[in-house]
Amino acid sequence: MNYLAHLFLSGQNEDWLIGNFIADSIRNKDLPAYSPAIQQGVFLHRQIDSFTDNHPVVLQSTRRLYPHHAKYSPVVIDIFFDHLLAVNWQLYSEEPLRDFSARMYQILQERKQDLPFKLKKRVPAMIEADWLMQYGTERGLQYTFERMADRTRFPSNFENALTYLKRDFSLFMEEFNRFFPDVQQMAFNFKGMDK
Repeated sequence: MNYLAHLFLSGQNEDWLIGNFIADSIRNKDLPAYSPAIQQGVFLHRQIDSFTDNHPVVLQSTRRLYPHHAKYSPVVIDIFFDHLLAVNWQLYSEEPLRDFSARMYQILQERKQDLPFKLKKRVPAMIEADWLMQYGTERGLQYTFERMADRTRFPSNFENALTYLKRDFSLFMEEFNRFFPDVQQMAFNFKGMDK
C-alpha cells in the first residue's frame, strides 16, 4: 500500500510512523543511523508490504490488472487501495480523514530531521498538494499515476489505470474491504505495537 495506509497502520507511535514513512527511501546499510524505534517502523513497513503482496485477496486484485499493467500491477493496486481506504475511511477510523491528514503533516514537519534527504524535499510538496486527502479523489489518483508514469523506464500504462478502477470499482471495493481488516490485525499484532 502507499503513504496513507502505511501512516494509518503505524498506530500512535510517532517513531514507528517515521520509520514506516521512510522505509522505501533507505537501504539496510542506512538503518544503524536511526533509533531502534524508527527501525521498528521500517520493519513494520516491510511486514505490511510482505503481508499485502502475499494476501490471496490482493493477489486476486493484482491478477485482474496484469493484462494492462504487467509487472506494475502490484504498484497500481497499492494506489487503488489507498484510494479505497480514503473512500471507506469512516469504517476504519473515528478520526476524520481531514484531521488525520493534518496531524500526519504536522508530525512529518516536526520530525523533518529524521527524514532522508529525498523525503525532506518531497514532504513540502506532499503537504502543499495535500496528497493524503487527494487519494480520495479521482483527480488526485490521476495526478499520482501521471507522476509515476514520468518516473518509470518501462511501459507501465499508469496513465490509464483509473479506467480499470472505474470499470471494476465494486470488485476492488469488495476485495479491499475483505483484505484491510486482515492487514490491520497483522499491524496491531506486530511485536511491540502500541495497543
